[in-house]
Amino acid sequence: MTTEIDMAKDTTGRLHVTVKSAGKRKLSSKLWLERQLNDPYVAQAKKDGYRSRAAYKLIEIDDKHRFLKHGISVIDLGAAPGGWSQIAAKRVGAVSGKGKVIAIDLLEMPEVPGVSFAQLDFLADDAPEKLIAMMGGKADVVMSDMAPNTTGHRKTDQLRIVGLIETAVAFAADVLNPGGTFLAKAFQSGADAELVTQLKRDFVTVRHVKPASSRKDSSERYVLAMGFRGGPKE
Repeated sequence: MTTEIDMAKDTTGRLHVTVKSAGKRKLSSKLWLERQLNDPYVAQAKKDGYRSRAAYKLIEIDDKHRFLKHGISVIDLGAAPGGWSQIAAKRVGAVSGKGKVIAIDLLEMPEVPGVSFAQLDFLADDAPEKLIAMMGGKADVVMSDMAPNTTGHRKTDQLRIVGLIETAVAFAADVLNPGGTFLAKAFQSGADAELVTQLKRDFVTVRHVKPASSRKDSSERYVLAMGFRGGPKE
């Protein structure tokens, strides 16, 4: 399949790329490609050497809430292609051996300086045990940019993402040091009310955040829980 593109200025004077597909490219694929080509964060990520535009989301969130402190230990769930791991490694000093970043994903991920990576299914029964062994102790931050495969059925997809976050929260409760932080991708819906209630029991502050680098037309947001109270409740 060949792909042709047209470039023209939009009403604001900015250059806009339109994809003209030859063959049987699906409309969803065409729209995704157009969105990537016109996304300033995608272009900036290439310029700055980041693996993905998601790096800017973590930068924005941490610039405001300051949880990636020098010398701490971080677990990055669903890390590939590595944008979040890059930022975490730099900010906690893992590149120079001061902090620690452990990352996992179902997909392969090329090496990131300062990051220990394992290709692993987080939902596998032995995944938590393997992660804890990699850490060699407790973590100060558990962050997750994981998202399940979508079905196209809104309620089903909402329940899937909440279920994934709940599994990550349970893991975080086992491995976080007191005062630790949990950050996870969520989507705007009423399905996570019970999850937020649970987080408020285990963390001092819980909030939803949507960085400017998240696409405006997306329901994506992040749940940020800080000040882990220090262990599962009976």
